[in-house]
Amino acid sequence: MRPTTIADVRTIGINVSSQDDAIAFFVDTLGFEKRLDAPMSPTTRWIEVAPRGASTSIALNAKDGPDVAGDTGIRFTVPNAEAEHAAMLERGVKVGDVLRRDGVPPMYTFDDPDGNRFYVVEEVR
Repeated sequence: MRPTTIADVRTIGINVSSQDDAIAFFVDTLGFEKRLDAPMSPTTRWIEVAPRGASTSIALNAKDGPDVAGDTGIRFTVPNAEAEHAAMLERGVKVGDVLRRDGVPPMYTFDDPDGNRFYVVEEVR
């Protein structure tokens, strides 16, 4: 059997009720960059945002209905979880408590305006 040629993760998609509101949150509130915003049809767009310099982006997929949001499983890394937690609070982001457990780096959760759950984990040095 031949090994895979997959070399990286380009994009992870999340569902959002409003692509424009999601752009405002990720770009204006969190400071991500908008990497792509292209029409796919007369009513839909392909939008990607990402932390500056990241190799993986997040696609903001328009979706209506009761099952728009959920636990994304996406983990962002930061050099200092406590400092980023305080900065997100100042920006009005809904964040959870910083969790500290033996042998595990400090981490916390945050939600976007649709209720999608993300994680922030301090880089292991």
